[in-house]
Amino acid sequence: MSNWLLPPQSSAVARYIECYWFIEKRPEHVSHSHPKLNPDPSAHLIFSPDEQAYNYSHKPTAYKGKGTHWLYPHHQTIQVDHSKPFIHLGVKFHTGALYSLNTPNYSHPSLDTVDNFDANDLLNAANLTVDQLILSAQSNPSKCCKQLELVLLPWILSSSEDQRSDLTQKALQLLGNISISNLGDALNCSQRTLERSFRRVTGLTLKQYLTMNKLEEMLEYLHQRDNTDIEWVEVAYQFGFSDQPHLIRHLKQLIGVTPKAYVKERGFTIDVYGGIDTL
Repeated sequence: MSNWLLPPQSSAVARYIECYWFIEKRPEHVSHSHPKLNPDPSAHLIFSPDEQAYNYSHKPTAYKGKGTHWLYPHHQTIQVDHSKPFIHLGVKFHTGALYSLNTPNYSHPSLDTVDNFDANDLLNAANLTVDQLILSAQSNPSKCCKQLELVLLPWILSSSEDQRSDLTQKALQLLGNISISNLGDALNCSQRTLERSFRRVTGLTLKQYLTMNKLEEMLEYLHQRDNTDIEWVEVAYQFGFSDQPHLIRHLKQLIGVTPKAYVKERGFTIDVYGGIDTL
């Protein structure tokens, strides 16, 4: 499995985009055939060859298609079909970015959804094709990132902010340092106004967003340790759970397995589309 991840170089682009990522499975590569994506508050624009199929599923729903597509924020675990060779070049957006970017065909809020995307209009202005982008991603990641920024910058410069997006961005900066119940007071607005704005911009409640962040931190922590080095009681206390049974119930609800089963299977990808890859 070949992969890389790089941050934007342009400060204007970095306002809305967290990173660019690339992952390729060739016929000789051995990897999990059906890894799972953790819940993710970010949207990803995924460039893929036109005839390459994709298949995402979270019971009882499956999303199938071909070529370039959107993977919208999802608060459910999604299983991905990686049984055949594939190439994905991704753009990971900051939480809530699509609201200000006036994304075509994007309705707010869009969650747990995958949607086809015609990349021609976006790429034609820069005289590029999906195949050219992917070729650069394979041979010269730095060049590929520059090409992506050439493509994305005009779109980003046409963005528009409003009171909802401004309030949401301020809330995102404070979340984790201030309790949700005190966040409205810190931002000089009612809690109801804050919750409604945050959900309108991100598609998520404040609690859902915090839960996703805690899950990502915990799974990254587990990923970095051998099975024999993990003390589950300590993990529970470190990540704010009252006891080990509470941690077990939490993980089973979010990702469908117990902590020990997760560590044993290692079939999950920790945000492989824009993050740590366990493939």
